[in-house]
Amino acid sequence: MEFNDFTVAQIRIARPTDQFEEVINFYENGLGLRRLTEFSSHRGYHGVILGLPDAPYHLEFTKHDDGSPCPAPTQDNLLVFYIPSSYEINIVVNRLDEMGYREVPPENPYWEEKGTTIEDPDGWRIVLMNTTGI
Repeated sequence: MEFNDFTVAQIRIARPTDQFEEVINFYENGLGLRRLTEFSSHRGYHGVILGLPDAPYHLEFTKHDDGSPCPAPTQDNLLVFYIPSSYEINIVVNRLDEMGYREVPPENPYWEEKGTTIEDPDGWRIVLMNTTGI
């Protein structure tokens, strides 16, 4: 990606959590992201990086030996996944539902039109947004 004054090779969103294994399970086994790499005992931090192969954007979840509190933001702070196939969205929604993660009403009604909002173990919200017709 190129911007006016610099070039970005990769974007990573990093977030601490006290529910490390549950969050990894949600994003890896529920949502279906792949574990790209992980690290342990780096100055007390342990982490996992999830994403899609060959994609320049990743999610990083960390925990610290002394704890990693991370209160959830408002209900309208979202991580939105634009997915062209409603069939694939249904597979993910059903898998997360079987894991105990149910759809929640979004703060902004826009996301209800073509999306499904689900909270992760920390209360952070994702939206699986169907891009058909967008």
